[in-house]
Amino acid sequence: MKPVYLVSLLVGLTACGGSKEKNAASQDSVRTVQTPKRIDEVLGIAVIEPAKRISQLSAETGGLVKSIAVNIGEEVKKGQVILTMDNAVESAQLRQASVKIKTQQDAIETARQNVQTLRVQLQKAEADLQRNQTLFAGKALTQKDLDDSKYEVTNLQQQIRASEAQVREAQGRISEIRADIQYASTVAGLKTVKAPEDGTLLSLDAKIGQFLSSNQSIGDFAPAGPLIALTEIDELFALKVKVGQKAYIRPQGSNERLTTGTVVLTSPYLRKKSLFADNAANLEDRRVREVRVQLDDPGKVIIGARVECLISIQ
Repeated sequence: MKPVYLVSLLVGLTACGGSKEKNAASQDSVRTVQTPKRIDEVLGIAVIEPAKRISQLSAETGGLVKSIAVNIGEEVKKGQVILTMDNAVESAQLRQASVKIKTQQDAIETARQNVQTLRVQLQKAEADLQRNQTLFAGKALTQKDLDDSKYEVTNLQQQIRASEAQVREAQGRISEIRADIQYASTVAGLKTVKAPEDGTLLSLDAKIGQFLSSNQSIGDFAPAGPLIALTEIDELFALKVKVGQKAYIRPQGSNERLTTGTVVLTSPYLRKKSLFADNAANLEDRRVREVRVQLDDPGKVIIGARVECLISIQ
């Protein structure tokens, strides 16, 4: 009976070992095909900007800063003067052109009066000619006197045509002077820097007495309107981000929610990182998608701040 018992025990142990191996293999196979966790949010580092983007202010022409009318942080209206440069030369040219146009207007009036005088003389000469022709027909006037009358009429007609031409020329000169005035006024206007539209002056790098060069950048301007979080989403999650999705903003390294927002724009193409590519020698071949999130409470953030933007992609 003992040999039979030993055989049964070995068979039992073998069966148990085989069962454990099958269970282990089954568990391994389950682990390899396990479904990955669902991603509910994607994160992007963002910068706070106006929806119309920050623009740089510059002077169209060079000059010495004479006065500054707006302080940093103030809201301005379109066309409002921010600073004025010295425009003494341009103002003198404008006054000179204004004097010229007054002189030219007087010259035109004089030429018109001359034409009027010649016409009166012509009327008298024509009346004399008619009377002399009657006298000549009655043999009461010589041929020479008649010819003199005809010459007087012809001469006055020629003088009138010449005077009328002078009037037209003087009037044409008026147009030229008015164009000069417009030019001088435009040049004088270039000596100011004005707000391109309604908005806020963010910075101003100019001082009274400083000389500004032509097209020199002198400050930053934020157009009026909503604020956005401008971020870049890695290409791995680019297709998951869509217009209309909700998002929220928080400080970097913090779980505090500053404000919520909505995706209002997704770029139609992938490009190299641009917002925070601090290292120009970075050769990583990764692409990102630009995304803009319009903020619901822009008072909780500050323009230019770097934040984290989490977009819900459920």
